Amino acid sequence: MPLAATSVRDALDSATIPLTAAGCENPRLDAEVLLAAAMGIDRLELVVDSRREISGAQARVFMDFVRRRRNREPVAYITGRKGFRWIELAVDRRVLIPRPETEFVVEAALSLPAGARVIDVGTGSGAIALALKQERPDLDVVATDVSADALDVARGSALRLGLDVTFVHADLWGDLEADAIVSNPPYVESGARLMPDVAQFEPHGALFGGGDGLDVIRRLVTAPVGFLALEHGQGQADAIEALLREAGFGDVSRVRDLAGIERVAVARRADLGGAA
Repeated sequence: MPLAATSVRDALDSATIPLTAAGCENPRLDAEVLLAAAMGIDRLELVVDSRREISGAQARVFMDFVRRRRNREPVAYITGRKGFRWIELAVDRRVLIPRPETEFVVEAALSLPAGARVIDVGTGSGAIALALKQERPDLDVVATDVSADALDVARGSALRLGLDVTFVHADLWGDLEADAIVSNPPYVESGARLMPDVAQFEPHGALFGGGDGLDVIRRLVTAPVGFLALEHGQGQADAIEALLREAGFGDVSRVRDLAGIERVAVARRADLGGAA
């Protein structure tokens, strides 16, 4: 794909062909994001000035980006960043790429009372913890993960964003006390078939939750907190509500994502100060 002396439009057209052939879901969008990253500009600038020329150095970077995407490496890993709510996070293969449905966990936690201590269990990239701290700076936010590598990624984003979140290397909530727990835990059933982008590149420890996908969630519902917000997979809402009620949560609600799929369970119990 010769791009040494070409325009933005021609470069995008040339890249879209192999990305389409590779089975990428949004080949044109992928090409635009990758070209903007290679050029160090905002994607909107590509749209506004599609006749702009690309330098040889930019073309070489873009060609490498397209090659990686053609092999189904996620765009976010190639660019090293991913937007989530009002913040931009650093991401690489040590952490899951934040998804739009995870924003509903943050939305649910915005109802917590002032000064509440909340733990983001399995923080990964830090998406939930950092977004929550950015939008509710009054909250005492702690983020845990069993992966020291993931915590390194999240700490880097916290430092760059100037957000005061405490990071702890621990299994679930460890020996920490809190008013609330939020989490995007592993919930994919073992053996489930995933898109190549996910299966080949994202960390399996953050994806798979046992035979029915609920191994980690069964442990999370035992947390001694008054508020619990958990992301889960399609078709798991009934089983998770049953687990939460068995664990003593009297108030359980289900949150649907933008596609109408039940995606987040929100549970409260008054005896431990659950938020109204």
